[in-house]
Amino acid sequence: MAGRVRVQPEVHGDVAPGFGPVADTFRDQISRRQTIGAACAVQRDGQTVVDLWGGRRDADRRLPWERDTLVPVFSTTKGMAMMALAVAHTRGHLDLEERVAAYWPGFAQNGKQDVTVRQLLSHQAGLAALDEPISAALLADPDALAPVLARQAPLWEPGTRQGYHAVSLGFYASELLRRVDPLGRTIGRAFAEDVAGPLGIEFHIGLPDRVDGRRIARFHGVHPVRGIFHLGGAPRKLLLALCDPRSLTSRAFMAIPIARHPERINDRQLLRHELASFGGVGNARGIARAYGDLATGGRRLELCPATLSALETPADPPPGGPRDLVLHSAIPFSFGHVHAFPGFPLGSDERSYAMAGAGGSIGMADPALGIGFAYTPNRMGFGSPTDPREVELRAALYRCLGGPPQRADPRNGPVGRSMSSSSQPPRARASVDWRGSSRRDLR
Repeated sequence: MAGRVRVQPEVHGDVAPGFGPVADTFRDQISRRQTIGAACAVQRDGQTVVDLWGGRRDADRRLPWERDTLVPVFSTTKGMAMMALAVAHTRGHLDLEERVAAYWPGFAQNGKQDVTVRQLLSHQAGLAALDEPISAALLADPDALAPVLARQAPLWEPGTRQGYHAVSLGFYASELLRRVDPLGRTIGRAFAEDVAGPLGIEFHIGLPDRVDGRRIARFHGVHPVRGIFHLGGAPRKLLLALCDPRSLTSRAFMAIPIARHPERINDRQLLRHELASFGGVGNARGIARAYGDLATGGRRLELCPATLSALETPADPPPGGPRDLVLHSAIPFSFGHVHAFPGFPLGSDERSYAMAGAGGSIGMADPALGIGFAYTPNRMGFGSPTDPREVELRAALYRCLGGPPQRADPRNGPVGRSMSSSSQPPRARASVDWRGSSRRDLR
């Protein structure tokens, strides 16, 4: 394709003219072994302007990351799952100001009768941890899981404080959607039919047996000794809380055993379950396309302005203050997504929102610039609230756009020189043609 550029053999894909610095940064991360394998994609005004992949999908077997490689994305799944609820909101099935119990009568137990949908999706419901253990049998049976969720008592008065529902939000959102959906569909099925289908993307909440396991990148943790050298990337209070199994932070993240052993996410049996908080499997291309649609008016998903506004507007801080009781930072949420806050620049204005995963992945929408951004690695990253590798890539992207100064973490080293002769992309839509021989790999 005219105007395309080339990088080293381990990195493949396309970038539009003017977006060379993103490819350069991605190439440097692969060459410096900051990750084993990864993909990065950007949509602008509905067109793909960055589509990169490289490295290995399995470090042990040295299998290359391919164009169609999929990878587990941990909590980035939450953002994708919320798109199914966004469609339900637009269709009039879900009112954010309505009480959850109006849709799910059994929910009105132990002081939860007045919890609103907005409070639940903004992590203010007090349900960040679960007292009853969640077994594999419960994961496979929504009818059996629902009463367990309904019995849970709030850990604080709902609406008065905020605490990240790291694992539990997916369970509650899944059951809520099942209750409001006219067909009673599960969240995995609703997402497949209402989001993935219209967008033409491959992303699964509940991995189907038909997906060839050889296409799925193996997620790799890190050796504990290596992890020690990265502890400075997270807030001290968060680290101390994670080390205390009695803390709310530990209880929120360790609600089911997978959280204690991140590499269990490779278990095909586990991924079959519709784990809307952390069990999604997909690729950067699909995630960027989804957020790119949200950033340009939700046309493919046919979202109404009220739904887009709900995604773009942070929830009001609770009376107890904005500090999150689980993450120990003042983090604004809305409709299951996070907005910018000190230490976490995001997008070009306050309407931008994202969801990041523990493994280092992220999906982001920037409505002001019509940007959808995604990054999906397969080696555990470090940092809070997000991964330094994706921050570095977003910094390169916004330099291309002439946008806000989103700086990369200097500990990761400098980004590479631009591979493109122009650092500023044209304002007109950039087109990427995947058809025929006009497509050229970056190699």
